[in-house]
Amino acid sequence: MHIGVIGATGTIGSRVVAEALERGHHVRAFSRDAAQAGREERRDNITWTSVDVLDPEGIAGVLPGLDVLISGFQPGNAARDFADTVRRSIADPAVYATAARALLKALESHPRTRLIVIGGAGSLEIEPGVVRADSDELLHAALDGLGLPREYAAAVRGHRDALNVLRTSNRLWTYLSPAEEIAPGERTGRFRTGGDQPVLDADGRSRISVEDTAVALIDEAELPRFVQRRFTIGY
Repeated sequence: MHIGVIGATGTIGSRVVAEALERGHHVRAFSRDAAQAGREERRDNITWTSVDVLDPEGIAGVLPGLDVLISGFQPGNAARDFADTVRRSIADPAVYATAARALLKALESHPRTRLIVIGGAGSLEIEPGVVRADSDELLHAALDGLGLPREYAAAVRGHRDALNVLRTSNRLWTYLSPAEEIAPGERTGRFRTGGDQPVLDADGRSRISVEDTAVALIDEAELPRFVQRRFTIGY
């Protein structure tokens, strides 16, 4: 397959690129610093291109030939400066919905290209009909547990708003809400998938490694199960 990855130097995006290449796919990697990444890249079947995820025309221009576009867009580069990404996300939480609209607009001229957006876990239902992002109390408690500032609640809601933008579209979109706890770790290839509620382990935790997140994303690219739907993963 020909797979595009927005945010290809990011924490998740870089693992998605590695997973796709390992499986023999062709990757078109998109990054703000594509020129530098391209100079450092020594793997086969990958090309690097700069693209602005907020520019529909620019995105449309790189879609020809792609089977799937996976967007791991975040403000800044969390892999290099997580605190900066947190600050940027708080300052402009609407950017996630803006990016979703730009991606959908670009797909109008390429309706057969599938879009997979990596979003947030805050829009998952922790109980039937109860979404953490809709409650200050629940959201602040979760952010406290993760060591994030409570102001980051605006960014969590920004991710939720992006999902709602996608839900109004008839394009071939898929939205991944990772587990609530996600961090670099081991690639096991063993995890469970869910829909609108988090997948919990035996200890009641919603957790996944970044490496297994990449596995789930390329699984979905290869064999679509959640077109025009959101899905989540966890151990």
